[in-house]
Amino acid sequence: METGAITQYVDVAQLVLYLFWIFFAGLVYYLVQEGHRDGYPLDPGTGRDTKIDGWPPIPSPKTYLLANGEQVVMPYPLKAPEFLQAQPRHRWIGSPIEPTGNPLLAGVGPGSWTARADHPDVTPHGEPKITPLRANPEHGVAQQDVDPRGLPVVGADGEVAGTVLDLWLDRSEMLFRYIEVRLADSGKDVLLPIPFARIRKDEVEVNAILAHQFADVPGHREAEQVTMLEEEKIAAYYGAGTLYATPLRQEPLV
Repeated sequence: METGAITQYVDVAQLVLYLFWIFFAGLVYYLVQEGHRDGYPLDPGTGRDTKIDGWPPIPSPKTYLLANGEQVVMPYPLKAPEFLQAQPRHRWIGSPIEPTGNPLLAGVGPGSWTARADHPDVTPHGEPKITPLRANPEHGVAQQDVDPRGLPVVGADGEVAGTVLDLWLDRSEMLFRYIEVRLADSGKDVLLPIPFARIRKDEVEVNAILAHQFADVPGHREAEQVTMLEEEKIAAYYGAGTLYATPLRQEPLV
């Protein structure tokens, strides 16, 4: 019998290999189960209160202590689903849904949003991360770039919606997140995510929505800070405009 062999057919290396397989299978099961900690927020579409667990089952609730002192229980406690401003296009289960009312505020399709925490995202020092330049006098626009403050904001229809009032800075990433627009008709201040804007020398173009649709952009409670939930709704509004701003955008390209 060779060194390390327990019997003529089993040795230590073979046992270690078997133990590794068992460990790896347990690790995969654990990771898949932890990946289900958010639960299964699925609607079976049958009209009945059907519980969908899937496999492996959802793990037992666990409480997490956040840096700001809050406690979050995962999986989240079950609650009634939010009202969806949409209806199925056809009568069979799984048919596509279409928005009802104002499609830019329906929360479906490219305008979907998730219920994030209704408080501002913060820096490692606990301060609001996204604030306007007027609250950060030590920062400014690079000399080689166009400073859009004071420029008109033009919608997809070519009409002027308002004027750029200020830029909102992400102090953790050191980049601009939003353009603050003062609307020409109402004097209301709304935020425009930078990815939806094209800054030119004489104007700021926004192809996502029309000029009059700026009036319904979800607002923010505080003048110099925005919560994560407000950010979700603001970005979703412009995202919905890429499909629902005009009826033509919902038609096939050919």
